[in-house]
Amino acid sequence: MHFDFSAGLTLATLVTGLIAVLYYLLQLKNDKTVAGKEPLLVEYSKSFFPVLLFVLVLRSFVAEPFRIPSSSMMPTLLIGDFILVNKFAYGIRLPVTNTKVIDIGEPERGDVMVFRYPKDLSLDYIKRVVGLPGDKVGYYDKHVYINGERVTQTALGSYEGTGQGEKMNGSQMYQEHLPVQQHNILLMKERPSIEGEMVVPEGHYFMMGDNRDNSNDSRYWGTVPEENIVGKAFAIWMNWDSSNGGVALNRLGNTIN
Repeated sequence: MHFDFSAGLTLATLVTGLIAVLYYLLQLKNDKTVAGKEPLLVEYSKSFFPVLLFVLVLRSFVAEPFRIPSSSMMPTLLIGDFILVNKFAYGIRLPVTNTKVIDIGEPERGDVMVFRYPKDLSLDYIKRVVGLPGDKVGYYDKHVYINGERVTQTALGSYEGTGQGEKMNGSQMYQEHLPVQQHNILLMKERPSIEGEMVVPEGHYFMMGDNRDNSNDSRYWGTVPEENIVGKAFAIWMNWDSSNGGVALNRLGNTIN
């Protein structure tokens, strides 16, 4: 069973706040302070409410932590990376419902974005924005095509990873030159890949993993609607890989491009 942490945090904040407020109103109604020690439930609610409220506001409107569980965004993000996601880059959204209430900005091509998986909204996915609304995106012979133009790639040699990243050793690394943005990708030339093209509907985005031959992305299940957006990934605050000695100090504080 999937536990919705955002819903649980919101509920806990509301319940503790309600208990504290009702107890205060009860005191006012009686026009006196209840003698003796406060009930344990009230004491705990008054103690936890400000902490829960702070975490809820921070997590919902400023930044939210996520852990990378798969290799789909290698070499940009590794298994075991703990990242921070900017929650206001694409607008202020209400917790739980994810409804946008203040429009600040829109995703740009090349952004690394967290979103709710369209096939199962209980799952959070992270991929790179490749196609914007109205774009015609194609994928042929291991190359991305945007509005008929082939996106160029520069060969960087064989990939050599450590720890859990070793599973991708032998794949080829390229720098992909999206318009106004460059990033590294991994390709396995010997592995067949899905091909085709589509026009991105208005209010949707075409997402792809940087590990092109090991990513479940828009090539397979379609585009991501705007209402599924969670935020923009911007930094790695820790990496833990038990098969590589634990914490990887060289990844702490790295920005995500």
